[in-house]
Amino acid sequence: MALKEFKLPDVGEGVAEGELVTWHVAPGDEVTEDQVLAEVETDKALVDVPSPFNGTVNELLAEEGEMVPVGNVIITIQVGGEEAEEAEPAAEPEAEPEPDEEEETDAGGRVFAPPSVRRLARELEVDLESVDGSGPSGRVTEGDVRAAAEEEEAEEAPAEGPRSIEINGQSATEKRDESAAAAAEAAARDKTLAAPATRALAKEKGVDIDAVPATEMRDGAAFVSPEAVTEYAEAQRAAQAADAEAVAAEPEAGTATAETATADSGPVAGERVPFKGVRKAIADQMQRSKYTAPHVTHHDEVDVTELVELRSQLKPVAEERDTKLTYMPFVMKAVIAALKDFPYINSQLDEENEEIVLRDEYNIGVAAATDAGLMVPVVHDADRKGMLQIADEMNELVEKARNRKISPGEMRGGTFTITNIGGIGGEYATPIVNYPEVAILALGAIKDKPRVVDGEIVPRKVLTLSLSFDHRIVDGAQGARFTNRIKELLEDPKLLVLE
Repeated sequence: MALKEFKLPDVGEGVAEGELVTWHVAPGDEVTEDQVLAEVETDKALVDVPSPFNGTVNELLAEEGEMVPVGNVIITIQVGGEEAEEAEPAAEPEAEPEPDEEEETDAGGRVFAPPSVRRLARELEVDLESVDGSGPSGRVTEGDVRAAAEEEEAEEAPAEGPRSIEINGQSATEKRDESAAAAAEAAARDKTLAAPATRALAKEKGVDIDAVPATEMRDGAAFVSPEAVTEYAEAQRAAQAADAEAVAAEPEAGTATAETATADSGPVAGERVPFKGVRKAIADQMQRSKYTAPHVTHHDEVDVTELVELRSQLKPVAEERDTKLTYMPFVMKAVIAALKDFPYINSQLDEENEEIVLRDEYNIGVAAATDAGLMVPVVHDADRKGMLQIADEMNELVEKARNRKISPGEMRGGTFTITNIGGIGGEYATPIVNYPEVAILALGAIKDKPRVVDGEIVPRKVLTLSLSFDHRIVDGAQGARFTNRIKELLEDPKLLVLE
């Protein structure tokens, strides 16, 4: 038997860390090779993490909701037989080996804690056996160790009387929790190692990363984890609230007290949502596009009465082939035909070489709203596929995106994007171009509107179009002509047969 460590693998190109969303196993569970151990969310997708071994889960070394850098050990698995014999020679020597023997206590029980927590316990001179773990299966966390260390310090520290403070000349007695004060004690470093997401978290919470107590040392420098940032920010807020409460408790504190309490109570009324994962990736993409390309949006309407009739005729035929036929494949066909007529709209700007790259592929992205935010699965080589094939592939990709099962490769390589706001009820939009593409088309809702046909006002089915484009590459006239070509094909959908 041998204990194998499993590190978080690279679950996507360029992904440095991921949030461990769900564990599918627990200590003591038997697992087989390729069995899904956990789900990890990156800034691109939700990814299953399979087991590389057959064996028994020994310990989970990351908590659900924790950001884990790629390469960190997330689980240990007890393997046996031939696997163990193969596993032991392959075990990688660690720079700072953490003897697993420490898990056995004198009392015969086990203390579950990851190596970083054991290292922290040694630094703070905390006996792990005396700490009650608050993590999964009683695992001791860094917070448990720090809390134990603070308790020990509080017991050893000489008793101190309440500190008097004055506001506007009026006295008040501080009743601030000493443990909160200790937790809020700031470090004073010039250099701090931390993952980019941790620095972003610190910025979001309004704390100085160099003031956050370090949880470990790496390469001789202090390393701060996201948990430490959160703990420090909460301690700071708790300390401020305690100060305000103490001042408010003093009836002579006057207006200064009331003002302080009002100011402190406002910001904490709403929930703070971590700005990370897919939401952060969407924001970065939108910001880059918006502040790189000068956007222009062209709006128009198209009479799609004949398209509605054609689709109603073909829909039962498609259903017999187990295909759900929406309007999107018709629009995609029309867009591809228009892109071939206006190649600059199917291009990308190579800023480094100062070249406009006219793409000879027609990879159409379809924006899909998911619980995690907007995702854009891509139908590759859509110009080479029939209407039903496009429908099947698009439906499958959108479903995978909504279930968070889509791979990064299935959202990469788009040359033009279509987004549909009509399903929600809107008509016009100013969509942001999906960088590095040059243009994006938003579809509104199909509504009955009056139109003049043969001199008479009659109700017609009308679809709104909103084309946003990079004005560096596409002029307004070109954008309008491109839209006109789409209108021509959608107004008379029989023309799509020729495309």
